[in-house]
Amino acid sequence: MKNIKACDLKVKLLEMGFCEGKELRVLYRAPLGDPMAIDIGGYVLSLRKEEAAHVEVETIETRSE
Repeated sequence: MKNIKACDLKVKLLEMGFCEGKELRVLYRAPLGDPMAIDIGGYVLSLRKEEAAHVEVETIETRSE
């Protein structure tokens, strides 16, 4: 995770574990893409698209074996 944009949810997202440098992973999305399940440090939470839009991420390619 790179950054959280300034918004009303910033403090709440920080409290839930979203902080700079932390790795997160999208586990799955609902059929229409909203909400989505995110794993951040072993903690799974659900975010709506509008909430996730405030979180800036950098994609890291992973290889599954």
